[in-house]
Amino acid sequence: MSRYVCCGGYMPCSGRCGESRCPEFCLATEVFFCFGNSVASTRFMLQDEFNIQTTQCDNCIIGFMFCLNQIACIFSIVAMIVGSEEISEAAHILNLLSELVYCSVCACMQTQHKVEMDKRDGKFGPQPMAVPSVQVMSRIDQPYPPSVGYPPAQSQPAYGYPPPGAAPQGYPGAYPPPPAAYPPQGYPPAGYPR
Repeated sequence: MSRYVCCGGYMPCSGRCGESRCPEFCLATEVFFCFGNSVASTRFMLQDEFNIQTTQCDNCIIGFMFCLNQIACIFSIVAMIVGSEEISEAAHILNLLSELVYCSVCACMQTQHKVEMDKRDGKFGPQPMAVPSVQVMSRIDQPYPPSVGYPPAQSQPAYGYPPPGAAPQGYPGAYPPPPAAYPPQGYPPAGYPR
């Protein structure tokens, strides 16, 4: 808390609110009265500290949130000028929808903040994007497959490579055949020129 500055130093009042004397009280006041500025300034501060770029998805979500807010504002102004109760009700519904989207976006931003600060503070243990540990798998040179998840097998023949020195079974002879037997007798059949 010794480095705390109201709204991360991004607002005109930052540094003039008595943060050095009572940072906890200033932080509570900032979050209670300036919640949106608090979330946005924390986002900007973390992006500056870790050199993080805003993604296209983030831009789209934040832009949608601002558009909803602006449309609600326009509807409110039109309802005030025209005096229409229906437009005023539509403005109220749009304002509620805008607040709902805003609250969900703030929750997502604060989750991102928490993850970035945990990475900075080393609370993830090994690197989050590190290579996974080696897994033990059934290999072809094992005489029997592991019986994990299967009922115990009655006597199964081994699979994989034949034991050393064993003659291969079911394989054709050498290819190409030895030169003495090639081409076989009676080839080509009668009627074909040699």
